[in-house]
Amino acid sequence: MVLKANNIFKSYGQLAILKGVNLEIERGEVVSIVGKSGAGKSTLLHILGTLDLADQGEVFIRDTEVRRLSSKQLAAFRNQHIGFVFQFHHLLPEFTALENVCMPGYILKTEEAKLRQRAVELLDFLGLKDRITHKPNEMSGGEQQRVAVARALINQPDIIFADEPTGNLDSAASSDLHQLIRQLSDQFNQTFVIVTHNKELADLSDRCLEMTDGALA
Repeated sequence: MVLKANNIFKSYGQLAILKGVNLEIERGEVVSIVGKSGAGKSTLLHILGTLDLADQGEVFIRDTEVRRLSSKQLAAFRNQHIGFVFQFHHLLPEFTALENVCMPGYILKTEEAKLRQRAVELLDFLGLKDRITHKPNEMSGGEQQRVAVARALINQPDIIFADEPTGNLDSAASSDLHQLIRQLSDQFNQTFVIVTHNKELADLSDRCLEMTDGALA
C-alpha cells in the first residue's frame, strides 16, 4: 500500500470541509476523485500530498505518518516521495524544459550527470525529445504540461497527485495526457491520485471516487 488516510477532518473557521475521510491507495493504481465544486476535493488532495495538514486524522505514505515529521523533514520527504501536477504547469519561464525537469533532482542533490540523463529519457518518453532546449513560451500548453509531468516523475516518487491536470488544455492535448497517465501506470507501476471534472480521465482510472459534502462515497 502506498497511501492510507484515516479519519481526515479539516475545517476553515466554522466551515467544515472534510468530515472523516478514509482512503487507501495501492501501488500502481490510478484513482480519480470527482465531485461538485466546493465538495472538498482539492483540500483532500493537498492534505494527502502534505501541502496542508488535517485538523484530525492520519496520513501514511510508505508507512510514514506525515504529521509526525518536522517542517524540514516533511519538505525533504515530499521532494523524494511525492510528485505534483497542477492545472497550471508552474514551469520556471527562464529555464529550458530540461532544466525545469531537473529542478526537484537538484533539490535532492542527485548527481548531475545521472539526473540530466534521466530527465532526457523522460522527455524523450513523453514525446518531447525535440523540445529539450526550449523554454516554456516556446512550447504549446500540452507540451508544457508534459514537461510538468516529467518534472513530477524525475525523483521516481511513490505517488503523484494531480489537481485538474487537463483543466487548462484543449480536448486533443487533454486526451494525450489521459493516455500518458494510463501508460505511465501500466508500464512503470506509477501511482496517481487525480482530482478532475473530466469524465474521460475519470473513466480511464482504476477507481473513481465521488466526494460529496466532505466525504468520499
